Amino acid sequence: MHSHCEKRKIQRLGKSTKTKRVVVRCFIILCFSSVMAEICYFGGLVHYKSPSLPLSLHSLFRSKKPHYYNSTSLMAECLSSSTVEPPSLLVFSGGTGFNGVVEELKKLTTRVAHVLPVSDDGGSTAEIVRVLGGPAVGDIRSRCLRLSDESTSEALAVRRLLGHRLPIDAHQAKKDWYDIVEGNHSLWDGVSRPYSETIRAFLIYFQNEIHRRPNERFCFSNGSIGNFFFAGARIFFQSLDAAIFLFSRVSEIPCDSLVLPVISTNDRLTLGCELQDGTIIRGQNEISHPTTGTTQTVDKRHCSTSALPSKIKRVFYMSSEGNNLLHEVFPPVNPTVLEQLRSVDCIVYAMGSLFTSICPSLVLLGVGEIISSRSCRKVLLLNGSQDRETSRFTASCFVTAIADALNRTHGDTNIRLKNPPGYYINTLLVPKDGEIAVDLKQLSEQGIYDVVSISFLHLFPSLCAQQTLTVTSTLLQRVVESVGDPKHGILFNPSSLINTLAGLVE
Repeated sequence: MHSHCEKRKIQRLGKSTKTKRVVVRCFIILCFSSVMAEICYFGGLVHYKSPSLPLSLHSLFRSKKPHYYNSTSLMAECLSSSTVEPPSLLVFSGGTGFNGVVEELKKLTTRVAHVLPVSDDGGSTAEIVRVLGGPAVGDIRSRCLRLSDESTSEALAVRRLLGHRLPIDAHQAKKDWYDIVEGNHSLWDGVSRPYSETIRAFLIYFQNEIHRRPNERFCFSNGSIGNFFFAGARIFFQSLDAAIFLFSRVSEIPCDSLVLPVISTNDRLTLGCELQDGTIIRGQNEISHPTTGTTQTVDKRHCSTSALPSKIKRVFYMSSEGNNLLHEVFPPVNPTVLEQLRSVDCIVYAMGSLFTSICPSLVLLGVGEIISSRSCRKVLLLNGSQDRETSRFTASCFVTAIADALNRTHGDTNIRLKNPPGYYINTLLVPKDGEIAVDLKQLSEQGIYDVVSISFLHLFPSLCAQQTLTVTSTLLQRVVESVGDPKHGILFNPSSLINTLAGLVE
């Protein structure tokens, strides 16, 4: 019989038969093939011979922290800290908003499934998708790095390398990129041979794929080395799951943490939205942070762009190919996401861009069905500031948007659900001094009574006097502190937020 920890690791290697086949095939390719032995790049200027690549990867997978293959060591590592299992969470988030609390969350539990969209079409990701196609990997890369090991100098060096961005200036960016691929950049300092050869091999493969498309000029400006590595691995394996597996191993994320694309695909995905006035907007970046050109750096400050001309009615996926680019498509949800939803102790809708970071994971068939059937904690982390997508929103507007997405209220009537908001959210966490108005009466009408914020008796004495909402002493004692950020506005204090979550789920 497998121990619980062994079972979880078996799940990590692949929930489905298809994923298992991909992982086995990838490992066989890496260990017994010399397909990467000689790759030409930079128009034939340099030939990189890597007969030691299989040995490097073999050493990598047998390193001193055997997260994947040595089940005895894995079990000891997972059980060493405590015999009582910490709570398990599933977090719907994007690549920015929730990143600031990931480090603190690891102190509470590493049993977290991070579900992320793969439809981002801005910044460095946009250039990769434009030239090489495939799903957007920027948010996944960002979360893997936030979860990565920091316990040794080499771990920090790997994290620094994969988290590095090239300069904005295109000429300097290309020069730095050449130095990195050739192994001459200072970023390689502190990275051992097994890691450096593995990472460098996939960077070279990425470069080779660019040169196979001579009609497309790739711009390295502000490019992410981690994104380039991720894209190289995905194209080599022809599998997004296998690329995440490799990236997670290289960055050494905790053994019980899962980073899951909400849609597991090798195809490009395009997000669209319909406004209440009937306007259709194509592309995630155009919805949330529009720019004037593909090489312009995306400005994600909460007040950097003007509000939309009309409120967003719904988000949906659009065709990326063919003549009818406004055609709606219905990609299947990653089955591992559904399996995690059925078993976790708590479901969290993180703060961030509501319609372009959270809702793209909620509109998929099967997600609303499972969440509505669960009796666990379902927590919404309310944003602290307004943004382009949620101008003039109150707390109940956020709840309505999430319920509509999960019910697919404004989509195909044949797949529509009619569950009340309380089936999807039963707890609301509000950052102290946040800009979003907390309309308690509307929240209570939606079936949400557990609102954790500052003293409502002080803020809304008349409301409480009318007994519109029952406010307990426990509620008044739970304060989620906040911090001010010049770029993102009011944010949850990470320590206060995680302490509050701990009180909810433990």
